[in-house]
Formats: sequence, structure tokens, C-alpha cells
Amino acid sequence: MRLLFFALLCCATLVRAGEVPVAVAANFAAPAKQIAADFEKETGHKATLVSGATGKFYAQIRNGAPFEVLLAADDETAARLEKEGAAVAGTRFTYAIGRLVLWSGRPGLVDDKGEVLRKGDFAHLAIANPKLAPYGAAAVEVLTALKLPDAVQARLVVAENITQAHMFVVTGNAELGFVALSQVLKDGKVAEGSAWIVPANLHQPIRQDAILLDKGRGKPAAEAWLNYLKGDKAKAIIKSFGYEI
Repeated sequence: MRLLFFALLCCATLVRAGEVPVAVAANFAAPAKQIAADFEKETGHKATLVSGATGKFYAQIRNGAPFEVLLAADDETAARLEKEGAAVAGTRFTYAIGRLVLWSGRPGLVDDKGEVLRKGDFAHLAIANPKLAPYGAAAVEVLTALKLPDAVQARLVVAENITQAHMFVVTGNAELGFVALSQVLKDGKVAEGSAWIVPANLHQPIRQDAILLDKGRGKPAAEAWLNYLKGDKAKAIIKSFGYEI
């Protein structure tokens, strides 16, 4: 009888638990992974994360990709999907505000005012594709504000997304690059190399919106994931990676 009870209990748990496919902006991959682990422990639901460029996710979602939730790197893509009927109206919210940083793995190369960009002591500068990645678009805004686009144009190494831009710098294919602060922050400070945290007034705020996609409509796991993302535990993790709420 006891074995039967536990078997029924396990079956009931499996019925209640679900899996939610989540498209995650590349810059948010690390905090999303940490949040997903806590989410599964506390709710029984599992978030299956796929990270990439927001622009590509938009195209995939419009072409029927099976994502149920989008965590975008901007506030335009989610709004566009909502307007086009590919997402559930009224479920969109800003889960994080990103910070851009000019970073190099080499100590001392990047000064705390970003003057290295004017001095030109580098051969390659990595940025994410500004047509696909909001952090790349923000990097172009910064260069424009500093009146440097023409001066650095020949040195730009354009990555598909912010993860690849970061890897270009890590591997030495670019001496420095514009990346997400979350990628280089550890225990509240830049873990290694040298960095200039770009002043927020040099580019438009990188508001990152989440939204329930049409394929997630009525799915308990998808709705639970979005609710969890709004909670205090998730917010604490998000802040620890250098994002603003």
C-alpha cells in the first residue's frame, strides 16, 4: 500500500511538473542558468534554455520555433511580437536593464575613461552585430557619441552575438571589445583584465523585456517561469550579475 501511495504521488508530481522552452538573450545566459536551477528546485518545472541573438530569435519565433517564453536583450522585440500577435498581450515586462562595458583580458589596456579608443593602442575591437544584438547597437551609439566610428571602422570585428564578441576578446582575436557587464563581473567586480563601464548616458538604456509567447499560452510551466523571474530570489541573482532592475 505504501509503495502504491508513493507511486501515485510521483505520478501526480510528474503530471503537475512541466517543461518550458525559453529563448534567452546571449548576455543573460549565465544568470538565466542560475535562476533556472532554483526554479526547478522550488517549482518542479524545468526551464530549457537556448541562448542567442535577439534578432535571430525574432525570426525563428515568427517561423514557428517552439519557444514558449522570450527573454530579449531589448524592449522592442517583445513589443513587436506582441503587436503582431505572436505573443500574449499584457504579459510583457522589463526583467533587467543591462550595462555595457569596454573590456580587455589584458590588465592595464583599458583605462577607466575609455581613452584607449582614442589612443588606438589596439588592432581589433569586438562588437556584437548591431543589426541583431542590442548590445552591439549600444556599442555603435557609444562610438558615435565619442565621434569615433570612422577612426575604428577598419578595426571592428563583428560577432554574431554578445557571447561571440566576448569570446573574441577571451581568445585574443580582439584585444578589447564591447561586451555585457554580466559577462565579466564576479562577486561584484570585474574579475580579470581591465575595463571601462560605459556611462549610461552614452547610449539608450538597454531595457530587456520578457514576454509569454503564443506557444506558451495556458502552459503552467511557462507562466510559472515568468512569475518566478519577477520574484525576489531571481531579482537578487540578476543584480549580482551587474544588471539594474
